[in-house]
Order: sequence, then C-alpha cells, then structure tokens
Amino acid sequence: MNSASEIWSTPLDAPLIPPFPFSYRSAEILTVSYKTDPNAIARVLPPPLQQRSSWVLIHVYNMRDVDYLGSYGECNVMVEAELEGKVRGGFSPFLFLNSDAGLAQGREVHGQPKKYGNARIEFRGDLLVGLLERNGIDVITATMAYKQRRGDLQELKNETFDFGANINLKLTYEIDGSISSRQLTVRRLESVPVHECWSGPCSVELGANMQAPVFLLPVLETGKGYFWKADFTLVPGETVHRYNR
Repeated sequence: MNSASEIWSTPLDAPLIPPFPFSYRSAEILTVSYKTDPNAIARVLPPPLQQRSSWVLIHVYNMRDVDYLGSYGECNVMVEAELEGKVRGGFSPFLFLNSDAGLAQGREVHGQPKKYGNARIEFRGDLLVGLLERNGIDVITATMAYKQRRGDLQELKNETFDFGANINLKLTYEIDGSISSRQLTVRRLESVPVHECWSGPCSVELGANMQAPVFLLPVLETGKGYFWKADFTLVPGETVHRYNR
C-alpha cells in the first residue's frame, strides 16, 4: 500500500503521468518565426506579464522516444514576455499535442494551456512541413527547405528571443469550483544536447479555428525557420508570481 505522500498520479495501479525527471530522446523540432501585431500579443498575456517584442515562435515536435509517454506530436506557440525583475522568456498562449499523458502532465503540473491536436513534421521530398490539425482543420502549416544551410539555435535566440524559459499561467480549482491557486510558473529544460541544426527562410500559414485560435496572432512578416534534433530532460519548475485568489 502506498502512503499518500508517495502517490504522484492516478490511477494508482496505472499512473498516467511520470514523476520528475523524465527524458526526451531523438526529438525532431521545426521552429518557425514571424512578427505579429503587438496588440494581438497584449491580448493573450495575463498581467503582470509585459510583452517584449512582436515575435512569435511556433515549435512543432516529433517526440520520438519519451519516458512514460512513448511517441507523439506537439506544437508550442510562444511570444516573448517578462515578469519584471524575475523572469524573461517565452509565454505559451497556445499548446497542442496528441498524448493524453502529455496533456495531463502539462496542465496539472506546469499549468500549460495544452489542448488536443495532431501536430507533426513531415518530410516531403526537399521540403520540411510542420502541421497542426484540430477538428479536421489545418490550423498551422509551416514550411522550410530541407537541410540547405547549417544553423545554430543561438542565432534564432539572437534574432527573436530566448525561449529557454517557458512561462505559463497555472490555475487549479477546488471541487466546489472556487480557485485553489492562480500563479505564473516557469520551467527550463535540462541537458539539451543539439545533435544537428539547419536554418533558412520559412513560410507560415494559419487557419481559422476558434478551438485553436492561433490565427488571432496574424502573420505580418516571416523570419527564419530552424530544423533541429535534440535530447532534453524535463525537471521541476518554479512559481514566480502568486495572484490573490
């Protein structure tokens, strides 16, 4: 019999989500960048976060080999934000994946706004294609030429913003519907060896879907795309701001 302090996830005999730390191996990531309307970013940021640029980053992942979770696809949409004096990084207004464990872990532990969606990177001849589909609608279509120029993720961070710190709004509720906790959280990945990285011009097309309203961050000017392969480890994060209930 487990003691209450030893229980990390339910059901007890088949836990859904893993305890920290857990590792991702051989992940393939297509990251595309574009500029949007600063007012559109302001509308998706909870106070007291402040926007720091008009850049949007979309990361589409083929998660090939993950502890507990196996293989699945994910898409993280990030904008640059800062909690003055505490943290600056990428706030996630939208995040989609097709793993029940990944969805539950992201929402319950980190407070990420994860919803179900089919995300994947496809290799179509000489083209890399990043896709997000929900409700039968292609919400995101991103493309980049296949491995034409070697790149460096530091270039991406210099051109747009440092997304190493992922900021999220975490909400938890009591059974009576009252708010138990409202906070801003931040998590950083650990042990991120990048096995290869390629860069080049990219295209970004957004489809309208009110259950996945990425189109509310319209594309005004595209930046560059980066295709990279890496391993990383997910570790506990921290709370950087607590709201009054």
